[in-house]
Order: sequence, then structure tokens, then C-alpha cells
Amino acid sequence: MQAVDQVIAQRLTTSVPLIGQISQYIIAAGGKRLRPALLLMVSNVLGDTNPQRHVLASVVELIHTATLLHDDVVDASTLRRGRPTANESFGNPASVLVGDFLHTRSFQMMVEVGNMRILQVLSDATNIIAEGEVQQLINTHDASLDEAGYLTVIRSKTAKLFEASTQIAAILAGATPDVEAACVTYGQALGTAFQIIDDVLDYDGDSAELGKNLGDDLREGKCTLPLIIAMQRGNAEEAQLVRNAIEQGSADQLGAILSIVKTTGALNAARQVAHDEAVRAIDALCHLPRNAYTDAMEHLAAQLLLRRT
Repeated sequence: MQAVDQVIAQRLTTSVPLIGQISQYIIAAGGKRLRPALLLMVSNVLGDTNPQRHVLASVVELIHTATLLHDDVVDASTLRRGRPTANESFGNPASVLVGDFLHTRSFQMMVEVGNMRILQVLSDATNIIAEGEVQQLINTHDASLDEAGYLTVIRSKTAKLFEASTQIAAILAGATPDVEAACVTYGQALGTAFQIIDDVLDYDGDSAELGKNLGDDLREGKCTLPLIIAMQRGNAEEAQLVRNAIEQGSADQLGAILSIVKTTGALNAARQVAHDEAVRAIDALCHLPRNAYTDAMEHLAAQLLLRRT
């Protein structure tokens, strides 16, 4: 990961000071670096020491960072990882344009690797992520969204980059089709579980630990899995209260809604869906060589369910 951070620092060099300033601002905020770490773990599982793995790990982190910049503008977010968002500090136009720069820089780096399959996987992934973001925008304030529709969106906008990270590591290592398919399954399942837990924590977390405001999803009119289940399980009055909050994009009744998602068992039910995805990820590992890195991937999937930040 130190090598990845060095590559990122080198590739963010530009003659335009504002680009470097905003890029460094959001990257320096930290984060889990989960996607590049996944790529490196798969490389290690498969015994691949190709130095291009550091470039590709940097690519997926730059793509992820670009989506964060754009997401915060779209969602009008003011806080991320305990700090003001880039759009809050530098304005929306600068954040959007620097996000564009990170996307285009990542594509320059992809081309340098010179592997058409990897380029195809990553270019397809970025397109699917964009489709997922647009679909989420369409679903805003739609309280009729069901679990299937919700899962379709998060597998596009979040899980797809996890999936691409594990798949391109397998491709770079020259893995067999069966091993590559297992890596794809692991990445998709882990990414899906990650987003479900993220959505649960919006109603069951601590804002200081999360580094963002509780109830942000509700303010943005997002119909996430805890709310979908709460409307299904609650009585008519409870379901209507949640439905109104989603349609109005209001957190005025956040306290009451927090109570509803807890008393209806919606949070536990959503965590169970995440658990099932984590189990699916762990099951996929049986097709990979068994070593310390496979153990780490299994541990990661299991620990994801205990996530509080």
C-alpha cells in the first residue's frame, strides 16, 4: 500500500495547482483504501509480483476518489470522514472538474499497462458505476423501491469497483477462468455487503465515528434497505411516516424513524442480507489457493459485518 500511495502521489503531479490541492485534500482525508487493498491481496493469493499491480491499485483508488467528489456534489454533502467535503471547501465547480481529472488520469494509467482485457474490465466498470449513480438519482424520493431494485443499484454503483479490483488482479496474474470467476464473485459479494452495512450505519451508527451526519440518506431522499424493510414490517402509520420522509427528503422525524427501523427489526434484517453476501464471498474463496492472504480475505469478509465506521 505504501507503493500504491507513492504511485498516486506521482500521478497527481500537475501544472494546475488547484487540481493538486483538491486531489491531495480528499486523498489525505484517509479512508479504508479497501479497493486497492483487495487488488493487492488477490495478487498475493495468486503469487503475482508484477509491479503493474501497484499502478492498477492506484487506478481503482483514483476512480473511487473521483466518484466521491462527484457524489458529494450531487448529494450536497458537507461532511466526509470527519472533515468538510471538497465541495464544501472548494465549491461545486472545482470538485466536479477535479473529479473529471482523476477519471481521465486513471484512464491514462490503464492504457500504460497495455492489457486490453484489463482495460475492458475497468472501462466497463466505470460505465456501469455511472449508470448506477444515475439510477440512484432516478430512485430519489421513490418510496416504492423494492429490495431487488435497491440491490441492482448498489451492485452497480458500489460493488462493481470491488468486483473489478479483484478481477483485474486475477487477469494480471494469468489466473484460470474458474479462479477469475471466483475473484469476481468475492469482489461483488463483498462490495454488496459493504454498501448494505454502510446504509445500516446511517441509522445505527455514531456520527463522530462515521465522520458524517446520521440521517444523510434520509435528507437526500434515498430509499435504502433499512427503510424498505421498515415499511414492509411496520404498521400503516409507521410505514406512512417513513414513506413521507423519503418522498419529502426530510429528516425532521429522524428520531421517530430511528425508532421504527429498530423496533421493526429492519436493521437486523438488513444486516442479515449483508451476512448472506459475506458468506457468499467467503464461499468463493474455496476456488483460490489457500495461504495467509486467502485467510486475510476471509477475515475481511467476516469483520465487515462488525463494521461501525
